[in-house]
Amino acid sequence: MEKENRTAIKVRYSETDRMGIVHHSRYFPWFEVGRSEFIAAAGMTYSQVEEAGLLFPLIESGAKYIEGAVYEDELIIRTVLSGLGKVRCRFEYEVIRVRDGKVIATGFTEHAFVDASFRPVNAKKKFPQIWSILDEVKLGELPARGNVHEK
Repeated sequence: MEKENRTAIKVRYSETDRMGIVHHSRYFPWFEVGRSEFIAAAGMTYSQVEEAGLLFPLIESGAKYIEGAVYEDELIIRTVLSGLGKVRCRFEYEVIRVRDGKVIATGFTEHAFVDASFRPVNAKKKFPQIWSILDEVKLGELPARGNVHEK
């Protein structure tokens, strides 16, 4: 299985602001598209995960905007599962402009693992099949606290 997913999108006019630049709020829906496609490429859909009883509520997110995209820019959303813990996971994203290969934004989302009652669950124990799929495609382990890149 691949440890990254690349999803192509094209900037729509409605995603730009008065200056003709993609509005900063549009990047998070693109991250969601990348994350959904990443999970699908791993062999399951978000719907299947939720039907099994595991939910991934967002607990933290962030983005860094390096350079703006404009209407009709073709972009790639590169998504990786950068960290996996027993009760949470972290995805990281790069938004790459196709015409010059430049990374124009980066971001992350961190998600808890909860059941249908929104109680935290140890996904490794309670959902071993889903866990094994995520474990196979992850790039790293989540530390107990702090940034995924800390040792």
